[in-house]
Amino acid sequence: MHVLLPPLNNPIMAKKKIVKRLRRRGPDAEEAKRLAEIREKVRQEFPPRQPPRLQPQKSGIAARIREARQAQGLTWYAVAKRAGIPNPNTVRDLEYGRDVKLSNLHAVATVLGLKIELVDVDS
Repeated sequence: MHVLLPPLNNPIMAKKKIVKRLRRRGPDAEEAKRLAEIREKVRQEFPPRQPPRLQPQKSGIAARIREARQAQGLTWYAVAKRAGIPNPNTVRDLEYGRDVKLSNLHAVATVLGLKIELVDVDS
């Protein structure tokens, strides 16, 4: 398949045409103002929702691990590296009370000098 291009007598003019095609002009000042007003009305009518931010657990195993980590002045990265966990977000997930693998929990607890025990529940 062959594409026929128009003859280019003046290479400078051809370059200007190409540049002209690539540039996109934005709205003029009046149109920009009108669009900004519309956006503001929409924001007032439908305000953006703030996503709930996850917070660290305040009690339980997650809180104990966070306290131990902070007491030793370690970062999530440092704890993960010492525990042999490739992703420091695993330590964060543990502190935020998300589900983590028991092996990761054990490794982090060991690095921080904590011990995980199973205790009988009295009925």
